[in-house]
Amino acid sequence: MNEPVDLTREECADLLRAGVFGRVAMSSPVGPRIVPVNYSVHDDSIVFRTTPYSAIATYGFSSDLAFEIDYIDYETHLGWSVVALGRASRLDDPEEIQQIRATWDPRPWAGGQRNLYVRLRWRELTGRRLGTGWTRESMMPVRRTV
Repeated sequence: MNEPVDLTREECADLLRAGVFGRVAMSSPVGPRIVPVNYSVHDDSIVFRTTPYSAIATYGFSSDLAFEIDYIDYETHLGWSVVALGRASRLDDPEEIQQIRATWDPRPWAGGQRNLYVRLRWRELTGRRLGTGWTRESMMPVRRTV
């Protein structure tokens, strides 16, 4: 059986910076909500786009959120997970949004107008992996260049 191994903060940040898809978890008046999003990372913040009427826009601002990415190989029972905890805020600065668009704009896969930018500054970043033989490249969720 594979024993879990804690990832360093640097490993967690590297995995976050390499991904494009994750899940946001939040509390709402009707209970917990988990929302899949496409994202990017700028500085020490996760950035994603949503609609002004989404659960995140309604309940997520100025509240604590959790964000998770992971990789799982069902056949070999290998995998890892990274969780970021932090406070969400609306990105309103046109210059900052332009910079995000120029470097790595999070492009939602879901249809519709998703032009509200959300920043999740992480204050806590943790992760674990199962299995041995991992390399930095084999752990990366996506092989791409920015």
